[in-house]
Amino acid sequence: MLTIAVQMDPLESINIAGDSTFALMLTAQARGHRLFHYTADALNYSDGRVWVNAHPVTVERVVGKHFSFGEAVDLELGEQADVVLMRQDPPFDLGYITATHLLERIADRTLVVNDPASVRNAPEKVFVLDFSRFMPPTLVTRSLSEARKFLHEHGEIVVKPLHGHGGGSVFRVGHDGLNLSALIETFNAAYREPHMVQAFLPGVAKGDKRIVLVDGEVAGAINRIPGEGEFRSNLAVGGSAAKTELTAKESEICAALGPELKKRGLLFVGIDVIGGEWLTEINVTSPTGIVAIEKFDGVDVAAMIWDAIEAKVHPIG
Repeated sequence: MLTIAVQMDPLESINIAGDSTFALMLTAQARGHRLFHYTADALNYSDGRVWVNAHPVTVERVVGKHFSFGEAVDLELGEQADVVLMRQDPPFDLGYITATHLLERIADRTLVVNDPASVRNAPEKVFVLDFSRFMPPTLVTRSLSEARKFLHEHGEIVVKPLHGHGGGSVFRVGHDGLNLSALIETFNAAYREPHMVQAFLPGVAKGDKRIVLVDGEVAGAINRIPGEGEFRSNLAVGGSAAKTELTAKESEICAALGPELKKRGLLFVGIDVIGGEWLTEINVTSPTGIVAIEKFDGVDVAAMIWDAIEAKVHPIG
């Protein structure tokens, strides 16, 4: 039996029908593991110790009654937990980064999934630049003039926050570029970091594939189809999921990524591929999609993740 501390958003706020963390918790509980829940702002550090005030928790797939808390206890993550699941949603801000710094201090004693140092060094739209040979034409900039040159070269573009998530604040700019100036001005006022500008890929109308890799190996995939009147396919903004298979190019991408993900301790990763060939993101902070994959393919990705975790952990007792 493992003691598992789940660092995530408040359980009251999740949608149990599709939430990947909830699916992981259900599977862990079914295997006899002990679960504790806490939010990232509960982390404490002193004299080499990292601890949280956490609730023992039981879960069940019943809407409105999906969890039950026991009395909160102080839990030393480096001594009393076998596994920490770092599963709070982005934004990838200073709070998120600080949580990785604190959890890194216990990673030699407790398995943190995903590895906190690797998560910190591999934000979704930055880590992917290491594999630029698979990406669509991409520009990272705060410069309006550079964005205009890129638009002139590629005709239609997409502008999005470098550390955005869930399809939020993703804008398509047409050939005329009428809104580009206002958009870059708005982004520059809202964000201190550069922004990501990419050539628009018409193939997104046929879907944006989410492929899940577990310890570097492909576990399954779904195709996310944009909703009516949308070009964004993220499920969080109204996209719908469909059954799919990998193309030869997607298999090539996964084969290239797999060893690097495994080496970095990025055990649960979701990558996004458009048009069967264009890699756009490598999601390592809190990837999703395992519930939909099980629905369409019957593949129990949660079980695969726990198999990989259990193989790496020696229980405390």
